[in-house]
Amino acid sequence: MSESSTGDVGAWRRAGVAGAAIGVLAAGAAAGVAVERLTVGRGMRKKARLALDASGPYGSLRGASGRAVADDGTVLYYEVDDVEPQPGEKRRRRIFGRRTPAPVTVVFSHGYCLGQDSWHFQRAALRGLVRTVYWDQRSHGRSARGAAQSGADGVPVSIDTLGRDLKAVIDAAAAEGPLVLVGHSMGGMTVMALADQYPALIRERVVGVAFVGTSSGRLAEVTYGLPGVGASMVRRVLPGMLRALGSQPELVERGRRATADLFAGLIKKYSFSSRDVDPAVARFAERMIEATPIDVVAEFYPAFAEHDKADALRHFAGVPVLALAGDHDMITPSSHTEALADLLPDAELVIVPDAGHLVMLEHPETVTDRLADLLVRVGAVPAATNVGPHGTTADSGGRGR
Repeated sequence: MSESSTGDVGAWRRAGVAGAAIGVLAAGAAAGVAVERLTVGRGMRKKARLALDASGPYGSLRGASGRAVADDGTVLYYEVDDVEPQPGEKRRRRIFGRRTPAPVTVVFSHGYCLGQDSWHFQRAALRGLVRTVYWDQRSHGRSARGAAQSGADGVPVSIDTLGRDLKAVIDAAAAEGPLVLVGHSMGGMTVMALADQYPALIRERVVGVAFVGTSSGRLAEVTYGLPGVGASMVRRVLPGMLRALGSQPELVERGRRATADLFAGLIKKYSFSSRDVDPAVARFAERMIEATPIDVVAEFYPAFAEHDKADALRHFAGVPVLALAGDHDMITPSSHTEALADLLPDAELVIVPDAGHLVMLEHPETVTDRLADLLVRVGAVPAATNVGPHGTTADSGGRGR
């Protein structure tokens, strides 16, 4: 091997390690698997990951698909789970021949480097009980790359842009009727941006909100669990390094694949807290972040340091709010959720023990239970509704329904 080729190999390996670490620190949105132990050979670990990919049914739930168009032309993919009428039930008409009011629609917004499938357990539990909409944020999942971010003149994403994207999805998928908005991490920030730009929509249609592992601002102060010096260095170096890595995505993706074991261990640390997470769930989450290109990571990252929507929370005053976070979340620490709840004194604050950033996958029973309670409070589902066992990793019945 020539000296130059050796240098190239070393360069892309270093880029891969850096890309893995940066992807985790910036996104905090996946999970490791139980098969990454160093005592197991690399080939065996690869086979184990492939076996989990084949057997894990998570993310298999699908609904009626649709597409919304953002204000810059980006095509946003969404799916709707409608509630089918019960056998023999007729759609009643009101006086003057008008139909009954449109049903409540629950709109789920996912986090950075994830996708709509990150709500798998909640989706399984709520199917058939309430109308729901799940969508992929621009440049994530099945949505198109952000049009405004494409090409040589592309601009970074802003949280305000995401708020307008959510408005486009609501206009297309839930144009009428009451709304419950649910957002995890970046998805919660998206909900805040929607309120900031469309306060009349919140006032006239939103009957409930759930903020899961998110923040209203001051994310530049997050330490990611690092000591002071390390956190300061990450904040100083990360933006420029991300820009550099984003300019050579193919090189970085090769490096990420080559360092899959390191990648899995890092993202496990920044996503889960408990030790007994289902390896198939962990691998499912890992695949979501693997599917997020490094240039997308780079495009979105600056938006978080600039995010400040504390003032927008006032638009939710008087609306039932759930504020929930894991107590060991190192990406959007639970202190940020507590600060959010302080600005909404009537909000229900839930801090889940032994939980990390991906609390809805790590402790789905708790998240689904509190979300179901919110839906009962706002009248979206009857008080006697039982969400059943589908919100738990212990029951396979809810995985592929």
